[in-house]
Amino acid sequence: MKISEITPFIGAEFTGFTYEDLQQQDVFDQLTDRLARHQLVVVRGLELTPEQQIALAKRLGRPVPFVIGKYRHPVHPEIMISSNEVRDDKPVGVARVGNFWHQDSTFVADPAPYTMLHGVNVPSTSGHTLYASALDIYDRLPQEWKDKLAGRTGVHTVAKRLRIRSEHVGLSVAEFRALIDIEHPKVRHPMVQTDEGTGRPYLYGSREYMDSVEGFDHNENEEFFSLVDGLLADEDHVHTHRWTPHDLVIWKTRTTFHQATEVEPGVPRTVHRISIEADA
Repeated sequence: MKISEITPFIGAEFTGFTYEDLQQQDVFDQLTDRLARHQLVVVRGLELTPEQQIALAKRLGRPVPFVIGKYRHPVHPEIMISSNEVRDDKPVGVARVGNFWHQDSTFVADPAPYTMLHGVNVPSTSGHTLYASALDIYDRLPQEWKDKLAGRTGVHTVAKRLRIRSEHVGLSVAEFRALIDIEHPKVRHPMVQTDEGTGRPYLYGSREYMDSVEGFDHNENEEFFSLVDGLLADEDHVHTHRWTPHDLVIWKTRTTFHQATEVEPGVPRTVHRISIEADA
């Protein structure tokens, strides 16, 4: 068994561990400690049943069912199935999830603090996941922008990425946008926050899940989004997780930017995702 740092800016990797090993309190404490300090933990090749994945999630907090019922696991609603596979002429899960840089669910008032993925059927040649640290992004902001963002509030929305469903057919663009504002009202979060695990500041927000920074005009907002896009595009500060069978990946949602990459045509991929809220 081995625990190693993935990069200097994000990630710790556990290799050679089994589910039974993680049942030992001292081993699980090491996992939660690395998660707090490194934002992202990868447990390589961890064979799990859905019940075991849920049990691990419950040790971090409270697993919550995915908001869209048809993409939930048929037996375990806490699990959302991300999949491009089709069985009996029906999609196994939702395809093309999160193929843009984001922090999970910033468009809700109190996002769940952890996300857990288990690679049920994953190719090694495509469908990688990219990760970047929001602490590192903040560190690399020019001082001018750190000063401009200090004390500012971001306006967050799912409007740019909400999927059109069958009940939306026939709506005009204006009607659809109005419906989004009713069903998914904008929320506000401080642009710069402090990570509890490290005490370091981090940037909270990016282009796809934000409407604007309050007090910025159109040009300033575009300049901000372009700056963050550029920092996220720096490959020297991005970790590419190349999946191997049964990998378990856990991250802190507030401090971890991530993006799914395309799966090559004809290659099946299925991942089980759990969103984990803090215990009350």
